[in-house]
Amino acid sequence: MIKFRTEVEIPEFRNKVGYHHQSIMFGSCFAENIGYYLQELCFPVIVNPFGILYNPVSIANSLDNLITGKKFNEHDLFYSNGLYNSFLHHSRFSCSDKVDTLDRINTVATLASNALKDSSHLFITFGTAWVFKHIMSGNVVSNCHKLPSATFERYRLTVSQITAIWIPLVEQLRHINPNLSIVFTVSPIRHLKDGAHENQLSKSNLLLAIEELISIFGKDSIFYFPSYELVLDELRDYRFYASDMTHLSDTAIDFVREKFLTTILDDEAKTISAELEKIIQALRHKPFNNKEISYISFVESQLKKTHEIQTKYPFIDLKKVIKNLNEKKAE
Repeated sequence: MIKFRTEVEIPEFRNKVGYHHQSIMFGSCFAENIGYYLQELCFPVIVNPFGILYNPVSIANSLDNLITGKKFNEHDLFYSNGLYNSFLHHSRFSCSDKVDTLDRINTVATLASNALKDSSHLFITFGTAWVFKHIMSGNVVSNCHKLPSATFERYRLTVSQITAIWIPLVEQLRHINPNLSIVFTVSPIRHLKDGAHENQLSKSNLLLAIEELISIFGKDSIFYFPSYELVLDELRDYRFYASDMTHLSDTAIDFVREKFLTTILDDEAKTISAELEKIIQALRHKPFNNKEISYISFVESQLKKTHEIQTKYPFIDLKKVIKNLNEKKAE
């Protein structure tokens, strides 16, 4: 039989993910695509508690702050463009009020800090090896918040610079949570503003750094999921990109996500998520007339199924799904 594409072999992942334990995801917008889908299926997962992060230093700094339980204060903020911002956080945390900004930041940080100690899995998606260092403070920032480019020095991390940060960090993580499985992936989204060659060098440094971490800590502690290779080597076609030719199309996201879930989830989680997926699709359904008896009956049938799943699997929190269905019924 002739093969028309290269199939990327994904190694067996021993420590599967289920509904019984908390997980945390850090990284680029690709991580959010996966993470929010898991949240929609009611998995206990925290997604990007510092917002979208792209480089290994910013992700490491965020994890270090969770390990130490840092409480952010007004000295961690700066005012620009009518907003209070943090160099360690995405702009989604920025507010026009200082107190509101700190409340947003610390509420999520406290939740994630507590969860990190009990999580079964930590998912890390590296996007780029390029970083922006704030010249005045000397610190690598997670977000430039539209400040002038002269405010920063930009450079590409070497493999040794990445591992020098991540080796002691992994040791810290293993110390506070010996049962934690760390899953790395490299975002297949291309950073072409750097140029095609520079983007490849950047991704190469990320891949080599992850490989070194695996060689040091072993495949039982650290796992690599090949999302980058799935897109570049298996899909390998511009029709799987969005119109900007750098981000992925919905079809490509669905493909990688399906591979990810098939690899990562345990059998019970696959069964439960398949049942919930049908109800989630029902929630997305927009009727021509939401007052029709047939539609109301349809929503009621989904509510009944949801309650049955909740009774069958009491360890899953389906309150949000039930609330959404009740709201649809009352519309």
